[in-house]
Amino acid sequence: MKKIAFVLAAAGLMSLAACHKAADTTAVNNEAEVSTLDNTAAGLDNMAAATTNDVAANALENASASVSAASDNIAASSTNAK
Repeated sequence: MKKIAFVLAAAGLMSLAACHKAADTTAVNNEAEVSTLDNTAAGLDNMAAATTNDVAANALENASASVSAASDNIAASSTNAK
């Protein structure tokens, strides 16, 4: 019975250690995703500035604002998770 308790305790500690490592990877992935979304928002802004169609420019600016908001939300959730 003591051996079973020891094995279960060891398994629990190993799973906690594994979870801790996953959090570090998640933070790195979140940073990469925020960077990608920021670049996408900048590209949409550039496209909006380059177009001569006002309706298309407005749609691109709205899309850029949405992508930027998504980026901000991911950055905030990443900060709150720490």
